[in-house]
Amino acid sequence: MRPLLDPLEALAARVRLVRAAQASLDVQYYIWRCDIAGLVLLAELLVAAERGVQVRLLLDDNGIAGLDPALRSIDEHPRIEVRLFNPFVLRRIKSLGYLVDFDRLNRRMHNKALIADGTLAILGGRNIGDEYFGATDATLFADLDTIVAGPVVADLAADFARYWESASAHAASRILERVKAWPGARLRTRAAEAMARPEAQLYGPALGPAPKPDPLLDPAGLEWVRCTLVSDDPGKGLGTAGRDHFLDRQLLYVIGQPKRALGLVSPYFVPTRAGVAALVGLARAGVQVAILTNSWEANNHRIVHSGYAPHRRALLAAGVRLFEAKRQLREAPSPGLAAAGGRQRWARRSSFRASGSALHAKTFTVDSERLFIGSFNFDPRSLVFNTELGVIIESPRLAGALAAEFAAGFPGAAYRVEQSGQGFVWHEADGTRHLSEPGTRWRDRALIRLLALLPLDWLL
Repeated sequence: MRPLLDPLEALAARVRLVRAAQASLDVQYYIWRCDIAGLVLLAELLVAAERGVQVRLLLDDNGIAGLDPALRSIDEHPRIEVRLFNPFVLRRIKSLGYLVDFDRLNRRMHNKALIADGTLAILGGRNIGDEYFGATDATLFADLDTIVAGPVVADLAADFARYWESASAHAASRILERVKAWPGARLRTRAAEAMARPEAQLYGPALGPAPKPDPLLDPAGLEWVRCTLVSDDPGKGLGTAGRDHFLDRQLLYVIGQPKRALGLVSPYFVPTRAGVAALVGLARAGVQVAILTNSWEANNHRIVHSGYAPHRRALLAAGVRLFEAKRQLREAPSPGLAAAGGRQRWARRSSFRASGSALHAKTFTVDSERLFIGSFNFDPRSLVFNTELGVIIESPRLAGALAAEFAAGFPGAAYRVEQSGQGFVWHEADGTRHLSEPGTRWRDRALIRLLALLPLDWLL
């Protein structure tokens, strides 16, 4: 395995993996934007098919706004097949579908994976869109993927196959039969037009020719460790999967109970009362528990913050250490695996024109020995409704690097939260103290308190 922290490196790895494929590409994503990165990668899949590669593209239908004509186009290629997970019957105003089919449409495929020739794969937290790779004027997500090789790729390919054949995966040709397809030439034109935009200049190095040997895909550059795939049963998409087959049960089976330390990174952290009780129990048993999640100012789904904020008091009282990522995270040392990667690429990406950045990585370390990288958020949605995917990596070097970041407190990248009387204090590395939630106004704080009173946790 090899972690992918830098956003441009993550894009380059995907492009090079598609270009290097000789026989097959199996691609599975929750979100695929109709933007620069999305159009370019669709065009790369089309080029791969034209040189003889068999392409299977499985997308969740909730995250492909504006892509119907392009997907209909590539699906018409004899070597490309597109399927949509839990599709919406209504195409123009999809949200209306929730009124008549809420139970099914509320269940989404959150998995993210790209498998080439059954030998190399990328999986983790990134979707396909400019906000995940850097060429955007809006939020840039601080995220984490990993390249994997070896036996775990065969497990991943088998997992893709069961999703591909599941009852929730429907042929795009049926769902999009009334959509007017773009000609293949138009897809290439749209991709070229996207690359001509000023913000696309950042993608230049990522889309250029790969060096020989390619440091991203060269097996000599991988760390050879034991990797275990964990994945939800696709039957979860229709509510038919047994609870014993949920990803959280697999995590407990593989990693067991933390004995010394648990460091958790989750952008959307909604622990619920049961989760708080479990974390408090660990802390009181002597386990050092630390959590990094988004602050209010950094969270791109601010309603989720109301599912976290009410639990701060109980967690802190039990000795759990809380950190909340700043909005300017991209200009600070990258969280998690910076020490292991030996590079601070985000710190020098001052040319990013995003107005801010939000934490999006989903990872945790157990006892500084094992590390999880994947799509799983610690919230009820990931636990009960969405399907998720990840890998447990037995690497004291990488797990220790993330543990070291927690020990250091993510200097410059996060606030350290402490309880103070009836309130809280948010500490910055330079000694600055905030007596109210950074980036909030009185009406924001009132909204947080109001939302916390509503029974919304199960939806978050």
